[in-house]
This record gives sequence, C-alpha cells and structure tokens, in this order.
Amino acid sequence: MRDLDLKSLRLLVAVCDLGNMKDAAAQEHIEPSAISKRIAQLEDAIGTQVLVRGRRGAEPTPAGRALLEHARNVLFTMDRIEADMAAFKGGIKGQVRVVASASAIAESLLDDLTAFMRAPEHLDIKVDIEERFSRDIVSMVREGVVSLGVCWSNIDFGGLEHRPYRRDELTLAVPLDHPLAQHEALHFEDTLTHEHVGLPPSTAVHTMLGRAAAKAGRHMSYRVVVSNFDAAFRVVAAGLGISVVPRQVSEIYVSAGQVRIIPLLNDWAHREFAICYRRHGDLTPAAGRLLEFLVDQAAQADTPAA
Repeated sequence: MRDLDLKSLRLLVAVCDLGNMKDAAAQEHIEPSAISKRIAQLEDAIGTQVLVRGRRGAEPTPAGRALLEHARNVLFTMDRIEADMAAFKGGIKGQVRVVASASAIAESLLDDLTAFMRAPEHLDIKVDIEERFSRDIVSMVREGVVSLGVCWSNIDFGGLEHRPYRRDELTLAVPLDHPLAQHEALHFEDTLTHEHVGLPPSTAVHTMLGRAAAKAGRHMSYRVVVSNFDAAFRVVAAGLGISVVPRQVSEIYVSAGQVRIIPLLNDWAHREFAICYRRHGDLTPAAGRLLEFLVDQAAQADTPAA
C-alpha cells in the first residue's frame, strides 16, 4: 500500500461527516470534482471502495467505516503533533493528556487544572483529562498513550518516574439518623455490621476496603454500588447506607446538612496521591510545565499557614 495522503483522509472525514461532497467541498474550500478525484485516488491506493455515492449523498462502505475510524485517529494525532511542536517556537503551546483515578478527580485535581489553564502563560496549553481505574493508569502512561497519570502512591509504578501530589483522608459518611452518627470517630471494622454504599469492584477504593474487611475476618455488605462519590453521597443522604468517602468531597453535603462525616482511625485512611510519567526528559514542554505546576500546588497546600 502506498503512503496515504493526509489531505485525502481529511476530505474523507469531511464527506462522511456532512453526508455529501458539495457541503464537504464548501467546508474545505475545494471543488467537489477535486474531492471526487482525491477519494478515487484513495480507493486506488487501498484497493477497495470506501464511499457509495447516490442521490442522497455519499455513505461509507464497511471498508470505508473502518478507514474512517483510523483516519480520525491519525488526524487527531497529527493535530497534537502540530500543537506540541509549536511549543518550541517562542511561548509554550501544546496539548497534554492526563488520566486520573476517580478519587483524584473528585478532589483537587480539577481545581488545580483550572488554575493552571487560567494562568496567562498557559493560555495556549490544552489539557485532556480522562477518568480511569487505577490499574489502567500505569499501563497507559508506560505505553505512551498519555503523558501524565494521577493515582494513589502505593501502587506499583513498574519503573515509571513519579512525584508526590496531594494528600487526602478517607472518612465515613452516614445518614443523620444512623446509629453510627453519634460517634466522634470509628475504626473501619466497627462499620462492617452495617450496609455500605460502594464503588465498582474494579476501583482501588473497593479493593482496599475489601482487603481491610478480610483482614478483620469480616466481609463488606453492599446495599448499593454506584459509579462515583457524588452518587454515593446522594444514596447516603437518602438513608440507604453508609459509605467510605474522601473528606474533601464531603464538604458540600455536610454544609447542606445532608450527611454526617465521621473520621476513621485506621492508618490506611490517610493517603497520598502521586503523578507518574515515563521519563521527565521525554515530557513535552507543555506536559513538563503542567507537572511542575501540580507538584507546586500540592506543596503549597501542605505548607502550614504562617
């Protein structure tokens, strides 16, 4: 197969998105006949038909749909390359892709990213953030799919470089009229006679709590399993169970008088997040700048006020 032409791939995507060559030609500032010629050359290059042309416009064939998916990925990658290379011309520009655990996203990470992107010197840096389970974060960073990963620091980083990020505390959220609401502090083991609201089994929190229960010779009894901490708080506020949740995320619900937060006395309730990456020298200028900003934000948060 000869090298595929990026312009032809871009035109194919435009035709498929708009449904006809006339509208695609107007969007791409090119004659419809030129698009038709480009598509014909593309079909000749791959040896199969990619578009079916009819009265109602143009539709991709099965082969065309497969090529369309690849074309979108290729064009997205090329756009990111162009943005990253622009970082070496004067000011820092580029796009940084970040994956993080649900706990990190629910707490301070989004606020830190917002502060980073609002800074005048970072206006030309774009950040994509995606929530992933902790077990996937390290592999995505190692494979070079993303630049930075944010997860608990007790994970096996498998040779990746990493820096400390923020700290958090796991607490117990209970309905206001729950029997445990009278306690000032609790050991996790004391909660196991009650029904919990939990996150999916694939999350790090679920795994950690299961191990803690097993160590105590008990097991978790889940009445409800939800997808995120916000949903967990809503279920607790409805009186359907108790839940182990980050303290920082609980503030809005406590201030609204919907739940009571009880500290957990277990050592593992105090956690630290880390930011991992392949090698510092391999980071783009934009990713390197974001890393240093996040680390600095965490350091400032840990510094006691004068």
